[in-house]
Amino acid sequence: MKAVTKRIYICLILVVAMIAGMLVYLTRYFKDGDEWVSFPVNRHAYSDGVIALGEITDRNGIVLAEMSRDGITYNENLLIRKSTLHAVGDVEGNIGTGAKEYFATELMGYNPVTGVYSVSDKGNRIELTLDAEVNSKVLAAFEGRKGAAFLYNYKNGEVICMVSSPAFDPENPPETEQLSEERYEGVYINRCISSTFTPGSIFKTATLAAAISEIPDLFEIRFNCEGSIDVDGEIVNCNGVHGEIGIEEAFEKSCNVAFAELSLMLGESVISRSAERAGLTKRMYMSKIPVAVGSYQMPKDKGDLAWSGIGQYKDLVNPIAMARFMGAIANKGKAVNPKIISSVKSNIGVPLYPGYYFSKSERLLNSNVADEILKLMINNVKTGYKNYYGFGSVEGLAAKSGTAETLDGERPHAWFTGVIADDDNPYAFAVIVENAGWGLEQAGRVASVMIEAVIE
Repeated sequence: MKAVTKRIYICLILVVAMIAGMLVYLTRYFKDGDEWVSFPVNRHAYSDGVIALGEITDRNGIVLAEMSRDGITYNENLLIRKSTLHAVGDVEGNIGTGAKEYFATELMGYNPVTGVYSVSDKGNRIELTLDAEVNSKVLAAFEGRKGAAFLYNYKNGEVICMVSSPAFDPENPPETEQLSEERYEGVYINRCISSTFTPGSIFKTATLAAAISEIPDLFEIRFNCEGSIDVDGEIVNCNGVHGEIGIEEAFEKSCNVAFAELSLMLGESVISRSAERAGLTKRMYMSKIPVAVGSYQMPKDKGDLAWSGIGQYKDLVNPIAMARFMGAIANKGKAVNPKIISSVKSNIGVPLYPGYYFSKSERLLNSNVADEILKLMINNVKTGYKNYYGFGSVEGLAAKSGTAETLDGERPHAWFTGVIADDDNPYAFAVIVENAGWGLEQAGRVASVMIEAVIE
């Protein structure tokens, strides 16, 4: 009898162990199954390590890339191939944030019930929110220079333009020895998604947000700019001699003296919190793709504090995060996360993955603060930028330029960021041209091409 009882216990232990093992397996299967099937050794979905299922199009149905057993076929237009390279991905998968790599499981049609299955073994169709024609015009405007341009609809989150320069023809990628050449420096990095840069004066929008919130009499304060200011032995130079000015003119003139004084009044903790609330130093995602996080390092002394509020010292921002902050300014303080995927459909047209059709939103600013910043940015255009590149004729355009000194001593980065506060064209944008010089002239030129193209 004892032997029978012992055997029963052993059997129960084995059954419990089997059930526990099945639960562990099922948990891992539902949690990590998409990663398992997306390994290049999966011969159903890959051919010679390259995904062989699916199609990627832009918002207008223009086919950007089509995967099959015979390889990848890109769009026949060279400029479209190059301008959407970083959004789509290259043949060998070196651009890790491209849709071909990042959404491989969606392309191959994986789900936990049927596994990898698609009618006729063609995979799924991913429609990006991008406009290929707009991207083409913007890449051409860079004229081979390094940089990034990003524009999205701040109401629904759809990314219309995402260009990273330099780029190459995915059908004729550079040889290994060519990658050391300057023209291909960082060519596999999507500078919109994966890079951060010294912001320069565009960071003054975050400092301004803090000042509007924390200094009750801000619009009554007068600043005296004589071309520079001495902060405990640290000389902060300005871009001109502006005399006695208020905050409106200080923002429009991008007066370093005024914003150095504001930085000292606010303190590093307040500026740091403002940058974090603006989303400039917090993790964010674009259709599940993680975006590089900017940083605000606490200054060591008052001189560093003055420079930090101006957007120098060790400040870093990401172009997408900056555009999102701009969108919040025009959207009563509420930021809508950008999304790069418009839809995922099976090859018979059945909508899949409905979660990609929506964009999360969060409040970055008090609505009153957002309205005040927007007024000042509109004033920038009306009084400072209106004679450049037709900016004065763009209804509702609000913007801030920036010329960011770099830590490596190279020429400054050129920035131009802003929004179109217009219900017919609700777009927020950020453009950086690396080591190009004056922000309004260089980045403004690229931004004007982008704005004109998207409005058309």
